[in-house]
Amino acid sequence: QVQLVESGGGLVQAGGSLRLSCAASGRTFSSYAMGWFRQAPGKEREFVAVIGALGGSTNYADSVKGRFTISRDDASNTLYLQMNSLKPDDAAVYYCAARLRYSGSYYQLSNYGYWGQGTQVTVSS
Repeated sequence: QVQLVESGGGLVQAGGSLRLSCAASGRTFSSYAMGWFRQAPGKEREFVAVIGALGGSTNYADSVKGRFTISRDDASNTLYLQMNSLKPDDAAVYYCAARLRYSGSYYQLSNYGYWGQGTQVTVSS
């Protein structure tokens, strides 16, 4: 079992940056691939980025590629999302989650569990 708590959201102007954190409890954090997802009002939750277990490979949604960077610090059980060049379309509640299943693609929500409560990101134009 892993418990996840996101933080670092806030209000930022377009073009600005934020770094989100996801603090995990439990001794098995390093064994999970971890993902970031986001959900804007009236829209479905969507994949943002994923990083493999033990700092493995990363993948990003096309909409954030080149602007966002996912990373992890297994020593402190923390997942990060560095967000640069933010756009109004990036505004959403951001969630972290652990990948529990490997049937299908890394971007499928159904493969993830232990969702955090989310942190709000607001981008003003």
